[in-house]
Amino acid sequence: MMALWIIQAIIAAALITFIMLQSPKGEGLGAIGGTATIIKVQKKKEKVLRHISLVLMIAFVMLSLVLLLPFARYV
Repeated sequence: MMALWIIQAIIAAALITFIMLQSPKGEGLGAIGGTATIIKVQKKKEKVLRHISLVLMIAFVMLSLVLLLPFARYV
């Protein structure tokens, strides 16, 4: 059981890292004045980072549900 908690921590750290490596999607506050230019073309690196983040998010949620099962009897 302790190994699952360690894997959960590793997945969480990797998820944070991959999300931080992604480029921002918009111009932020520049969009208020109408100066934002949003280009919907994704580079290969951004697409790979997005897919890895998605897989890590799914793994994190599934592992969270598995780790929650022993505590379900208290609810």
